[in-house]
Formats: sequence, structure tokens, C-alpha cells
Amino acid sequence: MQATISSKFQIVIPKPIREHLQLKPKQKLTIIDKDKMVILIPQSSLEDLRGIAAGVRIDNYRDKTDRSI
Repeated sequence: MQATISSKFQIVIPKPIREHLQLKPKQKLTIIDKDKMVILIPQSSLEDLRGIAAGVRIDNYRDKTDRSI
């Protein structure tokens, strides 16, 4: 897929990508410039992240005091 930069330096994200990533109007994107590439990363709201770590075990958790450095 391709997008064209408009005279106002705007682009349209193709519909299949918008649908696959479930992008919403006014959603923020983080933009990274790396090795002549532009990387767009959708920002998630805290509500979208709720439950992301459900079921994670916290027993045997190590913290800084457990390290021998």
C-alpha cells in the first residue's frame, strides 16, 4: 500500500491498515524517524491497556535488593 504526501504535508492511512489497527479519529500517534524511515506507533489510552497483565504471576519477583552487583 502507498500513501501520498499532500501539499500540506498530510497523509491518509489506508483503510485496511486503519481497520486492522483499530485506529480512531483524533487518536494520537508517536512518530519516530529512524534510518530514513518514518515509524508511526498508535498511542493507547489507559482504558485500552486495562487488563493487559491479567494472570501475570508476581511470586518469586526480584527487585533491586536481590541483585548482587
